[in-house]
Amino acid sequence: AVYKFPGQVWHLELLALRRALYVLCARSGIYCLSLDQASRSVSRDDEDDRDDQDSEDGQVDELPAPVIPVHPDTCVLPSATLHAFTVLDDVLITLAQGPTQWKVQVFERPCPGEDPRPGGQIGEVELSTCTPPAGSLGEPTAPRFLPVLCCASPPGSRAPHGHPWGSGGVTLEGPLFGLLFGSDASLLESPVILCGLPDGQLCCVVLKTLVTSRSAPGDPKALVKILHHLEEPVIFIGALRTELPSEDVEDAYCDCLVALGHHGRTLAIKASWDEAGHLVPELREYSLPGPVLCAARGRGGHVYHSTPSDLCVVDLAQETSPWDLTQRDRAPGGLPSLLCPASLSACSVVTLSVSSRAPEGRLMTCSLDPHSETPHPTRVTSANAGHKIKELLSGIGTVSERVSSLKKAVDQRDKALTCLNEAMNVSCALLSSREGPRPISCTISTSWSRLQLQDMLTATCLLENSSGFSLDRGWALCIQVLRSSRALDLDSAVSAITYTIPVDQLGPGGQREVTLPLGPGEDGALDLPVTVSCALFYSLREVVGGALALTDPFKDPPSNECTPDVLPEQEGVCLPLRPASLRAKYLPPSVATIKVSAELLRATLGDSHAGWWHQLASLRPGALPLSPRICSASQPHLSPPGVSLCCATLQWLLAENAAADIVRAQALSSVQGVAPDGTDVHLIIREASRGPIQAMEIQVESSSLANMCRAHHAIVGRLQRLVMEQAARGSSPPDLRLQYLHQIQANHE
Repeated sequence: AVYKFPGQVWHLELLALRRALYVLCARSGIYCLSLDQASRSVSRDDEDDRDDQDSEDGQVDELPAPVIPVHPDTCVLPSATLHAFTVLDDVLITLAQGPTQWKVQVFERPCPGEDPRPGGQIGEVELSTCTPPAGSLGEPTAPRFLPVLCCASPPGSRAPHGHPWGSGGVTLEGPLFGLLFGSDASLLESPVILCGLPDGQLCCVVLKTLVTSRSAPGDPKALVKILHHLEEPVIFIGALRTELPSEDVEDAYCDCLVALGHHGRTLAIKASWDEAGHLVPELREYSLPGPVLCAARGRGGHVYHSTPSDLCVVDLAQETSPWDLTQRDRAPGGLPSLLCPASLSACSVVTLSVSSRAPEGRLMTCSLDPHSETPHPTRVTSANAGHKIKELLSGIGTVSERVSSLKKAVDQRDKALTCLNEAMNVSCALLSSREGPRPISCTISTSWSRLQLQDMLTATCLLENSSGFSLDRGWALCIQVLRSSRALDLDSAVSAITYTIPVDQLGPGGQREVTLPLGPGEDGALDLPVTVSCALFYSLREVVGGALALTDPFKDPPSNECTPDVLPEQEGVCLPLRPASLRAKYLPPSVATIKVSAELLRATLGDSHAGWWHQLASLRPGALPLSPRICSASQPHLSPPGVSLCCATLQWLLAENAAADIVRAQALSSVQGVAPDGTDVHLIIREASRGPIQAMEIQVESSSLANMCRAHHAIVGRLQRLVMEQAARGSSPPDLRLQYLHQIQANHE
């Protein structure tokens, strides 16, 4: 049979033993249909239709199911605010949306043979606040997410005819039930109402406490307990059995409570033992593919969930024997650390129901058309077939246009990513080249020429690409001209003339020459001196902006679509092409610090004792990667009588260096040396005590990241050998904390 309801169906529950179907329609209420009466009506209508068909064409065809309009009299609980319900054996539980709060209401269900309309209200409690969506002119719109209700009961609760629930109830094991809902619910043997709200809250209400609160009113907030917060709309609440039952157990109740959120966040709760032998809840959160459209529980610990792209199943079952109360030293079969969804190759399933009687491995699907106004399919005519073919061809053309548009967008973004990768390579090549010829250089030369009967001073800029990369779209050569006395002061804020010349397709080994006039001006005077500086500029807006602005023309752009406005304010990257001085200006020196316990150094080096140098010599530290000459030395603070710990540490680090004598003679605590490639390396020793913890800080600075790393590595190795020797002597030196080189390099880049 096919039922036609007056509004959109939000939820339904089947009471198989009562042969009744409860249905919630949007903004109208709950309807109750008797399946016995419907089946008799369908049988009579089916016989009449078959007789008519036989009399018309003399043969019997299989007709579609008849459509039965649902009469308004079958609405047992009219209400425009109901958003969810569930049915127990003798009560009807609803969840309504008020102006500011959700409200749980409990009604009496009639006995068999009576009027199906529910009796009076026997309980009510308000939950968390809510914000109903408002449509045009203040009319409520359809909610994006509906709340979820589920009833959980302990094993000893009353179960008439062995079937106390509708389709939304579960029975939990006693330990799990008590841990979740407390001793009051366990002693009362009361079912508990679980509510999953669109804001992510998972809360519960003890049913018997809610019913008795009308006769003994108290604090309504005490009736509601928040179990968890998923921080995303709750789509499903259920329970399942994850462990194999014992042979002597007749009824195997559910031992795991599961809740799923819209974006895939999954909560699973079981009962377990802690190390002290106490019963505690084991709670795990998982992340499944989303967005989740619907979910259902199956047998054997299986949970099915649907997304727009797939229908998946996950397994929470453990292939272990059930936990034994007499073996508290062994924890029960716990929850898996990771859930691996298995695909069932079905997409966009909007509702699921798992049948316990269906054969294993069978999956039944049902497709409904909510926009169809035709109660049954009509016979296909040639005209209808032609119209249908035109619609299909039109749809194919639309899909083809969309595929072409999306392919074009993907190609443009791929090209933009390729250009960005080339730009990164060029930037790294320019910034990392410290010594020797630069991979990309700009040579400037001046000359006099005759132009319109006037002598003219010109500058010729020759851009040479000696690297293995190409300068393609987005690159430009920027030439800045500073005149007069300000020309020698690069840091002064003066007006300047900047020429921007696009660089297009300058491959490896290519050259580009640009000639600029330097003067004289209109007054005939030549303003000297003149400083000409060159830089490469890469325009992010030109290369990336167009790719970010691309959208699907067949879809409304989302609110968070990337646009060119998300690009940085400077809209590009500027790379100077001048002398080492500008590189030092744009790139600060690489710095690494090592903090070591002052107690460790003092125990090894001695404080101001005369025999400390012999201890240094016995350590045989090996030379640091510094030249045997000192460019400059500094002494930031005066040394006390004897040898300070800073000075002793520096002398120990340079013990086998030719400059150690100068360091010892002047009692220095910092020194600037020269690496084998000519790069300066600055070594500073200072106190870094903080509170009661006494520490020394060894700082290495260099304009070369490689030389800084070499010096840092040598110092770290020396300190590690020092720790090992102290440990060999039987002492217990404090732990060392060394800063990681890869973090320094990442910060530098």
